[in-house]
Amino acid sequence: MPILETRHGSVPLPAFFPDATYGAVRAAGFEDVENAGLTGLVMNTYHLYNRPGAQLIKRLGGLHAFTGYSGTLLTDSGGFQLYSLIRENPAYGEIREGEIIFRPAQDAKKLIFTPEKCIQAQMQYGSDILMCLDVCTHPDDPPQAQRRSVELTVKWAARCRAEFDKLTARLEDKPKLFAIVQGGADEALRQECGQRLQQIGFDGYGFGGWPLDSQGNFRPEILNWACQAMPPDLPRYAMGLGRPEEIVACVDMGYNLFDCVIPTREARHQRLYVFNPDGQTPEGLRRGGFYHFHYALDDRHICDRRPVDANCSCILCRRYSRAYLHHLFKTGDAQAQRLATAHNLRFFARLMELLRA
Repeated sequence: MPILETRHGSVPLPAFFPDATYGAVRAAGFEDVENAGLTGLVMNTYHLYNRPGAQLIKRLGGLHAFTGYSGTLLTDSGGFQLYSLIRENPAYGEIREGEIIFRPAQDAKKLIFTPEKCIQAQMQYGSDILMCLDVCTHPDDPPQAQRRSVELTVKWAARCRAEFDKLTARLEDKPKLFAIVQGGADEALRQECGQRLQQIGFDGYGFGGWPLDSQGNFRPEILNWACQAMPPDLPRYAMGLGRPEEIVACVDMGYNLFDCVIPTREARHQRLYVFNPDGQTPEGLRRGGFYHFHYALDDRHICDRRPVDANCSCILCRRYSRAYLHHLFKTGDAQAQRLATAHNLRFFARLMELLRA
């Protein structure tokens, strides 16, 4: 079984990292992540750069000391978030040849985000895995936009690499630096981007962009093209992919690291993942339809004494009934979201265990 060694522990692959964008897992504590059997989290460089700020986090000892989390921390670059905000409203800023300029309101302070600042912030956070700043695109963007994305992504990755090497030159135990493969829905461009990034050299590589068409349909071939452009002996990170069936498909392609808001978001909306009886084996995962949703507020659960999943070891399934969870959601008790989140986190940990098997 491949292992990703980091400064804060060993990560067996494939692995799923829940999103703790602002330094916290929504509606859950870090002990829920640890009890689920998950070994890492993803936090967002841009959002933490805004609040509470990289300097304050550094002064408080880095993200591990600030948040109290002791496992592996991967920090996304924030480039995707800035791109998405600017795409939504071009008045917010622009992506220039050397940096991203962002100002969400006229009276707001202008943010100039460069590859160097991106790495500097992540080093101040004390991240275990740093992501290079890249330029994202939409699948429907024209070829010239996809070409520009690749050119800037490679150029900025080289600048990130240089800044990272400078800041870690005297460190014996260095963090990891991952680059991101762009190229849209162009197989040749994905391959070119991957090859050029490999010439620079990184500790891992991630999928960049959307694996979707304009109607939101999943396009696995885009993910496969990017995966084939990454070296097979290093971590291959399917950024933002989180539906269980997509994770299984991506593992079969060669990806072995995932993150997404899906398990925590679905839990807050009363949707809990449950394995089907024939889906709890590595073979069962490949047959499709290996899980279903438990809708916590369905009236049929009002008097149901059974756990949500008798085969799950999370605190919800060990101690409480479907009827009690229904009651907690019905009364708006905050404990409902936390118990549901703990369950979904354990489901994703079990999924990873099956995939590692």
